[in-house]
Amino acid sequence: MERKTNMKLSTRLLLLLCLMGAGLVVASVGGVLLSSMGLLTMLTVQDVLAFIVPAIVAMAIFYRRPLHAMYIDRAPSWRALVLVVVFYVVSLPAMNWLVEANQAMSLPSWMSGIEQMMRSLEDSAADATEQLLDINSVGKLLACLFVVGFMAGLSEEILFRGAMQRTMHDSRLGIHAAVWITAIVFSAFHLQFFGFFPRMVLGLWLGYLLVWSRSLWVPIIAHTLNNSSVVIFSYLANKGAVSEGFGDHLGLPAQGAIPWVALASLIVSLAVAVRAHRHQEKLK
Repeated sequence: MERKTNMKLSTRLLLLLCLMGAGLVVASVGGVLLSSMGLLTMLTVQDVLAFIVPAIVAMAIFYRRPLHAMYIDRAPSWRALVLVVVFYVVSLPAMNWLVEANQAMSLPSWMSGIEQMMRSLEDSAADATEQLLDINSVGKLLACLFVVGFMAGLSEEILFRGAMQRTMHDSRLGIHAAVWITAIVFSAFHLQFFGFFPRMVLGLWLGYLLVWSRSLWVPIIAHTLNNSSVVIFSYLANKGAVSEGFGDHLGLPAQGAIPWVALASLIVSLAVAVRAHRHQEKLK
């Protein structure tokens, strides 16, 4: 991949983070000015100004063909899309179990103050999410699918996988280090310690999807599917079609029971991931 600049990796990452920080500031100001237009509008502005624009500007500085470098100009194959759907379905019980295990974690007693602060922040985030997903009309459902599902998936994948992971991949770190570091940063960015490990695992899956498919649209679609399912389950729960938290409790064991469904889900998910990797290796 032809680069415009021979900047060190640390310099490129610092520039990317500075552009993102500037975007967050501008988005915050814009959010205040547009507050009367609603939360969904503010989130869309943030997605564009704090994620998409900084990523594309940074990659335009680093590469002569930024969209090509980000693999965003390559259409996904139908096999990759089928794989995304299959993996999501079979991995749901395992991910739910991991979410529950992470939420049950506790810090040492001498860090109780920090834990209390973390849980307070997560409770506030949960309240905001609950308010956002209070969906009782088809119109709001479609709006949330676009903003929470598609725009969040698009913007975060452009920044983290398209820009950050791609920049690290094009260095001496190697592809696996690029995927893991990006997944850790991706999870840490959300500032939710008691959801850190499930989100990191999601980041790993999205990162390797980009490596295997060489199309940024594959992790974008996978991310969108993950977010949109939450929106749809919330809508169905509000309409009484499913129980509250239906998607979050699927496959979880009874208290104290062995999580057989989650373990089976984990094994099948790993098998699907290995199959995807081997299929991609044959195409090289």
